[in-house]
Formats: sequence, structure tokens, C-alpha cells
Amino acid sequence: MSDAPTEQPVPPRAEPRPVTTTLHGHSRTDEYEWLRAKDDPEVIAYLEAENEYTQARTAHLAGLRTRIFEEIKARTLETDLSVPTRVRGYWYYGRSFEGRQYGASCRVPVTDAEDWTPPQPAADARPDEPALPGEEVLLDLDALAEGHDFFSMGGSSVSPDDRLLAYATDVVGDERYTVRVLDLESRELLDDELTGVLGGVTWGDVAASGAADHFYYTTVDEAWRPDKVWRHRLGTAQADDELVFHEPDGRYFVGVGRTRSRRYVMIAASSKTTSEYHLLDAADAGAAPVRFAERTDGVEYSLEHAVIGGRDHFLVLHNASGPEFELSLAPAEPTPPSGWTPLLPHDQAVRLEDVDAFADHLVVQQRSQGASQVRVLELGADADSPVAADRLVEFPGELASVGAGGNPAWEQPTIRVGMTSLSRPSAVYDHDLRTGELVLRKQAPVLGGYDPDEYEEHRLWATSVDGVEVPISLVVRKGVRGSDGSDPVPVHLYGYGAYEASIDPYFAVSRLSLLDRGAAFAIAHVRGGGEMGRHWYDDGKLEHKQHTFDDFIAAARHLVEAGWTTAERIVAEGASAGGLLIGAVANQAPESFGGFVAGVPFVDTLTTMLDATLPLTVPEYDEWGNPSDDPVAYERIAAYAPYENVADLPYPPILAETSLNDTRVLYVEPAKWVARLRARAPRADVLLRTEMAAGHGGVSGRYRAWEDRAFSLAWILDRLGLADAVPAKLRSP
Repeated sequence: MSDAPTEQPVPPRAEPRPVTTTLHGHSRTDEYEWLRAKDDPEVIAYLEAENEYTQARTAHLAGLRTRIFEEIKARTLETDLSVPTRVRGYWYYGRSFEGRQYGASCRVPVTDAEDWTPPQPAADARPDEPALPGEEVLLDLDALAEGHDFFSMGGSSVSPDDRLLAYATDVVGDERYTVRVLDLESRELLDDELTGVLGGVTWGDVAASGAADHFYYTTVDEAWRPDKVWRHRLGTAQADDELVFHEPDGRYFVGVGRTRSRRYVMIAASSKTTSEYHLLDAADAGAAPVRFAERTDGVEYSLEHAVIGGRDHFLVLHNASGPEFELSLAPAEPTPPSGWTPLLPHDQAVRLEDVDAFADHLVVQQRSQGASQVRVLELGADADSPVAADRLVEFPGELASVGAGGNPAWEQPTIRVGMTSLSRPSAVYDHDLRTGELVLRKQAPVLGGYDPDEYEEHRLWATSVDGVEVPISLVVRKGVRGSDGSDPVPVHLYGYGAYEASIDPYFAVSRLSLLDRGAAFAIAHVRGGGEMGRHWYDDGKLEHKQHTFDDFIAAARHLVEAGWTTAERIVAEGASAGGLLIGAVANQAPESFGGFVAGVPFVDTLTTMLDATLPLTVPEYDEWGNPSDDPVAYERIAAYAPYENVADLPYPPILAETSLNDTRVLYVEPAKWVARLRARAPRADVLLRTEMAAGHGGVSGRYRAWEDRAFSLAWILDRLGLADAVPAKLRSP
């Protein structure tokens, strides 16, 4: 049983230090901007006081947190390995080990060049022994993390001659990585050390000597915008690296990668609405980038190299012909949109999201009617009529989420496809491109006798205020709603709604601790996301942003009206831009919810979007608007920004969670929000929890991540009235 504390601790109070500014004829006073001084001991003391208060207020949940952590641990196969992926002459895979936070990356040699069946480990493979014959441990991540409170692996990439491994690590949480290069034969680190790198590296081709000698990487500007691509030659200092590409426009992000054919290195410069690609010959270590098609405002495109009918082409996925994108063919040379020939013409009912080219096939990621799909196009010998066959890879289930990935080899005869749902753990399949056969390679194990058939999934539809139907995906344990399925149940409702990010149905082991105690879990697929296509995104940003909040409120109210739950038994959660969603609906409809969890929440929206020096502000003008220059955008953002609209409202309890080293959404946003809630809504029950050694994604290490999630879930269960509930498998028959 949970024991409520006999005496409530007193919450911290941040001292108000008002600063008034005026813009576009509007004056606003900010009492808590002083909390932005991250290096000020007074600020750190305030955050630590909030942490102490949160721990004291949740002390009665300590036992529940421990039980949830143990449930997650007991359901997880701690010593395991991923399905091996073939790259040239090796099978690559990751291993996890009981008692270790991070695991290892490994490889074994390919023994039969004609056999694309991934090797399987022995059933009794021990953690301290090779999982497969000839195993080579590339990186021991726990060893790399030793001595650090935080550790994150960025990209890692083996050189084209299979001899060197370049890998990137972050031990702070600010997503600025250090790149090192490991000689896989001698196990010695090269002298090369690059700092301030975003993610990993992209190797160029081997030199005339037969050895890899250079790679490409990106760096960020002072606003944490990736703006430069560099070429590094092994054995030289980073200060001597060659600047290959610089994007001065603050709206554009830069990225670098290599085509699956290995023929080209490609540099993408993309804003939220416009993109442009530059090409380099991967075999030329001194190549200068060549622009493929000049940027045109509002036109987004991406490139993939393909060989059709023995001739080189570029596949261009673009929105020049319509918002849901079209797949076109272009010559393997700079080509304007007028020279792009439709291969899959624009279809208003099908959103084309990505395309991968293989020697004989194309694989298209798309979605239709809210469902993700994988489509395979068989290439013929005639470049004038290139598609010989066109089919979908079929999976059962209305709420199944599917996607292709882990397919690096140009001539592979299979494609790796993943599938999951709210009740079904992720499964990895190989789809044989020659026969159409779908072979299950691995179903993520869930220990403890988990049976997906003990749960039921539903697709519901809520009607928003403007009449638009909003999909909701829901999962609940069978029998929880009573014999006739009409009893209300507590609901954990999740939402995001920004950047065209689709929150498709997915499985989570940690969620079982909610479901087995009698709660339902639901995702509101609100506008601003991409679940229903590009129009769904366009209708939830800029001047249409209020639709995101209306949709989420409509979803909560529909769950009540349809008899699924009651308002006081809905706890809503969202993170980052989803945290903005939570903060906005807390102001607009507090009576429709029983609690809110806001993770790394973007709640001080107006302040952030008014400061062009902050990370991500300028590139996101196309998402939110530019309130500095546009009075209409100022008024629009001010109307929904959570921090601006805090008032003495009947807020249900709120848990805000953030990280001190977050670069994407600074800790100061939730810190200021909580301080203002305390001051302006004295009846509000608000908690702030700050991870003092973490970034946007939270703590590092799987056990710490489980503990972190257990904290949030225990609070949610307490708000749902289920803190003392016994999980289904522990109940007496």
C-alpha cells in the first residue's frame, strides 16, 4: 500500500525579478528570465531545491518505482543481440549484457557470399563468450562510458576497406560529439581526434593505395545549426581540415551522406519548406560539390542514385507536383525540375515519404489512410519503362506500424523490414525480393509469459471543433472494461503534433506496468504530425497551430463521451514539442484532464522564438512563425504559448521533467513555467524534476533510463488511482 506523507513539504519559490519588454505595441513582463543563467550557483541551487521538493512529494511512491523498475527488468532479455546486418564481407550486430548499461558492437566474417541468411547465435551463448564464431568486438560501449555520468554514442562507421572504425561520443548531453578513429587490426586509436562534430562521419572511397584515407563530417554554428561540411584526411590536424560546403542561411540545416550504390557523397541543405542537394564523386578525394537543382522556395526534394537499364539515374522524391510528393527520374547530372520525369505520379491519397534504391529494386516508404506501408518496385531492363512490378509488403492488423531499415548493401536480394503495434513487440523480417517471401528473423522477446492476445487494440475517431475527424490508437488489457466492455478505465493519453513527425502505434515493455494494472494507453494523432499525410502537418502549424491543441482536447473528450473513461482519470503526456501541446491544453482545458506530464517541454515558446541566437530558433520560423518581424506571428504565438497564458486556473497536478544540458529545449523553459505556475496559480500542484547530467533524450544507460521511466510511470499511476493496483499476472485467479 502507498503511504501518503503526513506533512506536505513547502514548494520552492523563485524570486520574481521582473523585466518588461515592448514589441509590436505589446508589452510583456517576465519575472523569471534570470533562471536562464545556467552557470549561476543561485540557479543551480533553485533547480536542486525543486528536485528535493519533488523527491519529498513523491517519496510515498518509492516502493512503486522499485516495483516498476523490476517489472521492466524482469520482462527484458538482458543478454541479447540484434539481427545481424551484412555490409561487404561482414555481418554486424549489437550485443547487450545482463548488468551492463550500454553493450557492445560486434561483427563476424561472412562465410558464404551467396547466403544472405543472417547467422544465429547458439541458444546457450554466454555473456562472457562470443555469440557467434569468429566474433570481433568493435566497441565496448561500457568501457567507453566508464567514469562519465552521461554517455551517448553518435554515429559509427567502418571504412570501405573494413580496416578502420570512426565513432563519435558525447559525454555531456549537449549533442556535440568527439570523433576518434580505431584501427581494427592493431586495436590502436589513431592520433586523429575531432571535436564539436554533429553525429558521425561519412567515408570517402579508398585511395590508390587501397586504404581509406578521408571522411566527411558536419559542425554546428553558435546557434547549434549544422551549417558546415568538412573533409578530413587521416593523419592531419582538425585545424587543417578542408571546408567543403557552408550554408550561411540560418533557416537551413546541412547533412552529409553517401548513396547506397557508394557512387556519390551527397550534401543536403534543407529548411522546413525548401531543400537543395550537392553531389561529390565519392572516388575523388578532392572533389568539389556540384549542385543538382537550385533551391526553389517551397520545393522539397531528396535524391537517391539508381541504375536502370544499365544507365545511371537519380530518383527525385519531391513536392513540386503536389503536397503528398511524387517520385521522378532524372539524369545523373544537374537537372532542374522541368527535367524530372514522373515514376510514381503525385497521388492525393498516398504520402510518399522515402525511397531506397537497390541494384534491381526500389523500396518506397509511404502512408495511406494513416497507415505506414512498405512498397517494392521491381526494376526492368528498359529505362523508358522502368517498373516491371509494383507491390506492397503486406502485414496483418489495422494498427501495425511498418518500415524498412538496416539495408546497406546495393546488391542484397532481401530487404530488412520491421513491424510493431501497440500490443505486439517489434519484429524483424527479411523480405525476399526475388520470391516475395517474408521471413521472420526475430521477435523482440518479452519475458514472463507475455501474450499479445491478452490485449485489444482499437482505432477510434474524435471530432475536432472544426469537424475534422482525428484518429486515436488505443490499447487495453482484455477484460479490464468488464464483461460487456462498458466500464470506464483510467487512460494515459499521449500526443505530439509537430514537424510532420508521425507517432505511429508502437510497443513498449514499460507500458505493460500500466496496462496490467488496469489502465488503457492511447495516442492522439493530432494535426501537426504526419500520420494522415502532408496536409495533416500543414493544417497544424503556423496560423493553423491551434488545431493541434483542439484535436488533443477533442480526443480526451471523445474518450469520455464514448464511455472509455472520465476526465479526472485521464493523464496526458507529451515531450519536447509535445510538451508545448501539454502546456497549451493545460491552459485551455484543464477540466478535461486529471494530470499532465510534460517532458523537456517547449513551453516558453514566445521567448525562444524571439531570440534568434538560441539553438533552432531561426530554422523553425517556418514551423512557428517569426514573432520578431511579424506582428501577426507574435500575437498568434502569444495566444497559445504556455508560459504566456498561465493564470489562476483549476490545473490538475503537473509533472515537468527536463535536463540541464538539453540543447534543443533549454532547461530554463520548464523552470520558468513551473515558477510562474506557482506564483499565478497558487492552488496548482506542480513538480519540476531536472536531470543534472543529461540532454534532450534524458539520462543515458538502459538501467538508468528504466529508473527514469519508472519515476514518471509511478506518478502517472498515482494520478490514475492505480498506485496500489496489483498487476494482472500477480492477481489470484
